[in-house]
This record gives sequence, structure tokens and C-alpha cells, in this order.
Amino acid sequence: MIFRSASSRRAALPALVLLAVAACGSPTAGGGASTATTTTTTTTTSASATSTTTSGPAVVVPEQLRFTAKTVDGADFSGESLAGKPAVLWFWAPWCPKCQREAPGIASTAKGASSVTFLGVAALDKEPAMREFVQRFGLGGFTHLADVDSAVWKRFGVTAQPAYAFIGRDGKVEVETSQLGEQELKDRVAALAGA
Repeated sequence: MIFRSASSRRAALPALVLLAVAACGSPTAGGGASTATTTTTTTTTSASATSTTTSGPAVVVPEQLRFTAKTVDGADFSGESLAGKPAVLWFWAPWCPKCQREAPGIASTAKGASSVTFLGVAALDKEPAMREFVQRFGLGGFTHLADVDSAVWKRFGVTAQPAYAFIGRDGKVEVETSQLGEQELKDRVAALAGA
């Protein structure tokens, strides 16, 4: 058995505290504030999020929003532009009968939700079909991405349409992979706006 003086134990204490803090705060140790886990009714989404500050409070940018894409009209779009805002991403395909049925309700909900940003994410087809779908169903009130390689879908773990991602101001992402009725969508959007 080794006996140490009280002064040598006190000297070792700061080194132990630093070791413990380093291990808990290290991203490789699985701790720290850089990892947020979100569970939804249908999927579990893990996302690394970082905070950025400008002149106001820190804005959390979920890992899923770290993308760039083209809109159906060919404009550039940055997913990070949604950070710090309540947003709804609607994942759809032009030929999908469920997407066609819910499109008028999506348009109506988006029009009535001025404090929530809507973003359509079209995939599984070509841009001309996507543009025609937006025009035919009166969905021009918000931006739609032409996710022709399904890269944005993959970032959110979406494998079938229709699906949704609800993003809070705090960066929390909830993915819903089942079709929602218009009233259910409106309720989710109202909750998102009030959060």
C-alpha cells in the first residue's frame, strides 16, 4: 500500500479533473454538445449540430442542413439558410399518387403559416416533371429542390414519399415517414411555430 501526503494528493487533483473533462467533452468519446439525438414517431435521427454566432444568439445548424442543392428552377439553395428558423421539408415525387392527393393541403398549409418556412424536396424523377407538378398543384408559394440524385433525401433518412422533416428554431429535427392528413400537418406546423 502506498501512502501519499495530503499535499501530493492535492497536486494530483487538477490533473485528474482535466483528464475527466477532456474525456467527457471529446467528440470521439461520445460526449459533448456537438451531438444531438432526435427520436420521432417513425425514425430515429442522429445529427451533429454546431452553433454559429453573428450578432444575436447562437444558431444551431443541424448536420442534415449542411447541404447545397439546385431548385426546380435551377437556382442555388443552401440548407444552412434554414438554420434558426422553424421549417418543414416535404419530400415528394411527381408521379406519386399520395403526393398528388396531399399537394393542395400542403399548398394551403404553407400559405397560412407565415412564420414557418416550407421547402419541397422532389426526387425520383427529372426536373421538367418536377416543375410541372409544382405548377399543376399551385405549389409555387415556396421553394422546391430538384433532388435528382436523392442526396437530400438520404441526409434525412428518407427512402419513400411522402415524408416530412420538422425543424425547430433550436435545430431539433424530427422526420416523419408516413403521410399526414391536412389537419394533422396544420397542427404540427402550429406547434412548430409556437416553439
